[in-house]
Amino acid sequence: MPGNKIDRATFINYTTYFLTKTIKYFLFITYNNVIKTLKKYIKDHVFPSPVKEREVVEAYNLWSENYDSQPGNLMLDLDELLFSKLLNTIEIKNKDVADIGCGTGRHWAKILKGGPANLTGFDVSPGMLAKLKEKFPAAQTHTITDNNFSNIEDYTYDVIISTLTVAHIENIEEALEAWCRMLKYKGDIIITDFHPDALAFGGKRTFSHQKTQIAVRNFVHSTNIIREILLRNDLHLVSEDERKIDESVKHYYTEKNATLVYEKFKGFPIIYGMHFRRA
Repeated sequence: MPGNKIDRATFINYTTYFLTKTIKYFLFITYNNVIKTLKKYIKDHVFPSPVKEREVVEAYNLWSENYDSQPGNLMLDLDELLFSKLLNTIEIKNKDVADIGCGTGRHWAKILKGGPANLTGFDVSPGMLAKLKEKFPAAQTHTITDNNFSNIEDYTYDVIISTLTVAHIENIEEALEAWCRMLKYKGDIIITDFHPDALAFGGKRTFSHQKTQIAVRNFVHSTNIIREILLRNDLHLVSEDERKIDESVKHYYTEKNATLVYEKFKGFPIIYGMHFRRA
């Protein structure tokens, strides 16, 4: 039909237009790929990041090698003070106690001193649990594979302890509800962790491994969210506390030539502790 005919000039124009667009598109894609490759090379080899972030299991498996040999670690020192204070407010003699995120068993000596009937450790890192077993060969431990603790029966523990762990859990609501399911009536939950305000402002949980600074992946869960979840599950808040970055801890930063980090976070709460009880 006459309406479907295209003259030679028009055909050449259309073809030239199409080829030009196609060539420009492929040049654009090629250019972008080259730029991305160059940026990645520069980032990885010319200006490598001083801190490499790792997923929780991988990071703590690496960290387990020297986790118990960290003099001058601000977070561990503050956790020792805060946890000891909270632990002294509850009775654990003849109680069934779970330590979720137990790591190498940093707090086990003081917990066992209280005379619990049983103490069970839970952690995502086989490396950390292996170190715990070296120190406490008879320890009962479980490797955490999900948030549900489906192999643990309801109302198993009188006391659940979790120190420096909560921010490593992505689905915190699912995890805390499982903890509540495992907790007996009139049971206690003690939580300490890196303060979410500091994490949200860029704070990191880091350690050194083979001359590389490694950061453990964190998720920011406000203390209000944690409080609301536990209150919904028939617990009430007994007490809470926090420690801020101030002059009393400045020496931790100056000893590591990190005065700029100190100035950045000065006044921020760095760690918090909470004690909840089921009615």
